[in-house]
Amino acid sequence: MKKFGFLIAVCMMLAALCLSAFAADRVINVYNWGEYISDGSEDSLDVNRAFEEYYKETFGETVRVVYTTYASNEDMYAKLKSGATGYDVIIPSDYMIARLIDEDMLEPLNFDNIPNYEYITEDYRGLYYDIENRYSIPYCYGMVGVLYNSTVVAEEDVKDRSWDLMWNAKYAGKILQFNNSRDGFGTALYRAGADVNSTDPAVWEKALADLKAQKPLLQGYVMDEIFNKMESGEAAVSAYYAGDFLTMYDNNEDLGFYYPVNADGQIVTNLFVDAFCIPKGAKNKDLAECYINFMLSEEPAIANAEFVCYACPNALVLESEDYREDMGEYAMEVLYPEDFSFSENYNAMSYHNLNPETLKLVNDLWEDLKISGDESGAGGANYLSTALVAALVIVAALAAWLIISKIQKSKREKMY
Repeated sequence: MKKFGFLIAVCMMLAALCLSAFAADRVINVYNWGEYISDGSEDSLDVNRAFEEYYKETFGETVRVVYTTYASNEDMYAKLKSGATGYDVIIPSDYMIARLIDEDMLEPLNFDNIPNYEYITEDYRGLYYDIENRYSIPYCYGMVGVLYNSTVVAEEDVKDRSWDLMWNAKYAGKILQFNNSRDGFGTALYRAGADVNSTDPAVWEKALADLKAQKPLLQGYVMDEIFNKMESGEAAVSAYYAGDFLTMYDNNEDLGFYYPVNADGQIVTNLFVDAFCIPKGAKNKDLAECYINFMLSEEPAIANAEFVCYACPNALVLESEDYREDMGEYAMEVLYPEDFSFSENYNAMSYHNLNPETLKLVNDLWEDLKISGDESGAGGANYLSTALVAALVIVAALAAWLIISKIQKSKREKMY
């Protein structure tokens, strides 16, 4: 027993030494979208590690960045609303920032600690969701477009650059839809020429009907799963964010992309801004502001812009010849469309925070869509395959039970 106790003591001492190696004077918890920061892969700058090094050199203390991700604004909101605490920096989209402000879920920023805010150009200040620039600082912006695999989708089906490709029965079982209510409904509303910020229940009911008509054509509802599905060719049509398309394009040059337009040739899609914020009650507000300020400085700002492939509101990035050269002509055309003005289009093309009644309606309709059964098509096939698997599991369990019962009965008969 003494030897055993000695071994336990040694193990505990070794464990303590190992933990101390990872100990830091301070910890900052960052909660961000997946694939949305330069992380050191593919020879990129690991900006979180760079911040840790910068903080040590500047302040003489060690800091550790704990970095976790979410797939959608709604997932992030649900996590915060459920009482999850401990996050110091989050990066929501505009309409969600407005909602968080309305519900008193964000800390006002101390801009004395964020002098690099000066590099955010005027076009991206005083936007509707934070008109007084108190709670947020823009990180990236972009638009939603339609992705397609050019080896599968006929050229005639994309030449009009419409939303209809997402409802084209020719590609049933190869179409993906957003797995979040705002973007999912957005595809139907923009397609119909409807107001994506409407408070009229009839508008949302009509969008639900269109999404239900689309559902049998779908392979599935996705967020980050889209990368593997589109890059591998498993799926052929989807709507997604332009920056993420460029990431997928790097791995599959058969992918095409366009911003949907209406009959007049005007772009009709979501134009969004994602911004740095600090959640209410953050334990390390000063450290969070230091982190945000660092991310706005030249090297990490350019590294992030190049890695995530989204448009950037930071003058240090936009004025960098190296950035433009590294991104390449095609990426610059996608991210910064010619003759398209952010400031002239943002308010009309962006999602706004909906009133509580409309939010509840949208959430209820989305749940209705997700649980509604399919009678045919790809959606129906997915539903049926799940049911079939469940049925087979039940049959297998019953068969196993019958076999075991028979064996046990045979043994009892031999005993007697």
